[in-house]
Amino acid sequence: MLALSNNYNFMRQILFPLMFLSLFCFAQEADSLVAQQLKKTDSAAVSHRKELNTKDIDDVVITGTIKPVSKSKSPVAVEIYSQKFFQKNPTPNIFEAISMVNGVQPQLNCSVCNTGDIHINGLEGPYTMILIDGMPIVSSLSTVYGLSGIPNSLIDRVEVVKGPASSIYGSEAMGGVINIITKNALTAPQLSIDVMTTSWSENNLDLATKFNLGKNTASLLSLNYFNFTKRFDENNDNFTDGALQNRISVFNKWNFRRKENRQASFALRYLYEDRFGGEMQWNKSYRGSEEVYGESIYTNRFEAFGIYQLPFKENIMTQFSYNFHDQNSFYGHSSYLAKQKTAFIQTYWDKKIRNHDFIVGLTYKKTFYDDNTPGTLSSDGLNNEPMNSPIFGAFIQDQWEINEKNTLLLGYRFDYDKIHHSVHSPRFAWKLSPNPFHTLRFNFGTGFRVVNLFTEDHAALTGSRQVIIQSDLQPERSVNGNLNYMWKIPAGNQLINLDASAFYTYFSNKIVGDFDSDPEKIIYDNLNGYGISKGVSLNADFTLNFPLSINLGITYLDVYQKFDDERQKSQQLHAPKWSGTYSLTYKFNNNLTVDFTGQLYGPMRLPVLDNDYRPEYSPWYSLANIQVSKSFRSGFEVYCGIKNLFNFTPKDPIIRPFDPFDNQINDPINNPNRYTFDTTYGFAPMQRIRGFLGIKYNLK
Repeated sequence: MLALSNNYNFMRQILFPLMFLSLFCFAQEADSLVAQQLKKTDSAAVSHRKELNTKDIDDVVITGTIKPVSKSKSPVAVEIYSQKFFQKNPTPNIFEAISMVNGVQPQLNCSVCNTGDIHINGLEGPYTMILIDGMPIVSSLSTVYGLSGIPNSLIDRVEVVKGPASSIYGSEAMGGVINIITKNALTAPQLSIDVMTTSWSENNLDLATKFNLGKNTASLLSLNYFNFTKRFDENNDNFTDGALQNRISVFNKWNFRRKENRQASFALRYLYEDRFGGEMQWNKSYRGSEEVYGESIYTNRFEAFGIYQLPFKENIMTQFSYNFHDQNSFYGHSSYLAKQKTAFIQTYWDKKIRNHDFIVGLTYKKTFYDDNTPGTLSSDGLNNEPMNSPIFGAFIQDQWEINEKNTLLLGYRFDYDKIHHSVHSPRFAWKLSPNPFHTLRFNFGTGFRVVNLFTEDHAALTGSRQVIIQSDLQPERSVNGNLNYMWKIPAGNQLINLDASAFYTYFSNKIVGDFDSDPEKIIYDNLNGYGISKGVSLNADFTLNFPLSINLGITYLDVYQKFDDERQKSQQLHAPKWSGTYSLTYKFNNNLTVDFTGQLYGPMRLPVLDNDYRPEYSPWYSLANIQVSKSFRSGFEVYCGIKNLFNFTPKDPIIRPFDPFDNQINDPINNPNRYTFDTTYGFAPMQRIRGFLGIKYNLK
């Protein structure tokens, strides 16, 4: 065993980096051979190769550097996913759809109400900054309670940055950024309808229409309604297998066509959701009682955001957002009542001087937050003290195109608030691209995050464990690095795209819930040591000469903490070492398409007690889906398929449902192992195999 351990450490610390470097060197040599071969061919072949270049690598991205830039020139690795990509496995919201992205894991934090957050490269949800049209309006409360309310019908594309982005988007972008870019009203279809239902009676309606006010103004009005109110208990534990949801989202966006293509847009969105999970006999008369256990969550949310380019010769942009979030929740007899208001404004100047592209900006963010938990009590515990502190920020970034092959990005951000005072966030990125087929990128940055415990960690609210805050929780600090290599391989008329990344995050302080020391408590404290999150990922996509396209991804994670220079024996909760994604699409000549998609997860550690009958690690499993769709010239499209094709669900029961109010915690006869009710163990949905059917219509 010792020899195996030593070999594993050698492979992880020595061979993996060498393999990564060898891949780059091999790719360079292979491309050199390709170039030599091309010299022997005629000019038509060379022209064809150039067509491949421009066709595949010139997507415009925004998230990496805050301004539109072609993907091939961005020094920051940005992954782009169109709405069509997510339509391969139709889902009602972005929280479920984003699981198709390799290295991005939607994590269910509660097996009863099915709320969750989004992990990037093994880092928990609060380290992921989620933007809508570049605005940081998804945070704190909405990190857990608002993600399922973002319908896919709003999305034009999604841009994902894995790794540090603090110098532009603020210090909380420690793990990465997901930027949801909504449709442009000027180019949106005149009318679009999408109706879908499943054999579990999950009904989703997306309806959008656009209208023009003259030649230069267009407005997009979108409605999403999701209804799932049928109760299922196929594992016979007397708890709902899926959280019931009744949700409506209304979205209105205005886009304006201005002189010299100056930008201007404004959007409003309202979300209401009534969510329930719990015992099958629960009804609203039991809300907050100790008779029948239920988790009932009412969410009211309003958002406003926009961008305006000032009418000057210089390129000066102003972005603004406001959101109001009202949370009314009961977890059994425990209430969680919270309100949050966040206002944000950012102005930046984009100036190009020779081969330097400067961005200089100022930001102001003010957050009001109040709830009925100890998180907003005064230090003496006697008075309520809502959080109400502004944060001022300034940032500067220089993207220096040294030559055709090398681009350097240097960034620095300064934030100040009255509690934590000065926060410094430097950023460094370098891109080496010897030719259009090879690109090597390196990113480095720091992170700083103030923990909002009860808004971000669902485990602190649900179940029956007592929450212990061991000491005054200090801000989390991190150092992040990311190495990315992209190789485009000509293969006939197509390109094979390989995208490999290695990432490393060092936490000098990290707030992690201790589920192991005491089975009846969750203990939160500053980390006495340091935390590490590192790993590698690989994406590969290609289209064969016949109409089959394949997209494969795999990620390896090593997430752990060290106390007094001794590594924690067990891996981090809910962080599988291995995970992957797969997507296969075959298109027939008659506009018939078959999509086979899914995710693969390796064993992840779960919170168990001594003498627990539930295993400490989940098994290997895959959640697979298949869809058949047919499009017509009239604008109609019909699609149907099967979700959870392999019919995987966790072995039951997973939540110890026999005593949800822990009335028998000290009963040596009925509960000799002192089991407590626990909702945090779940690692996969309880919904079994089910069919779906839908129809779309687009009038352009």
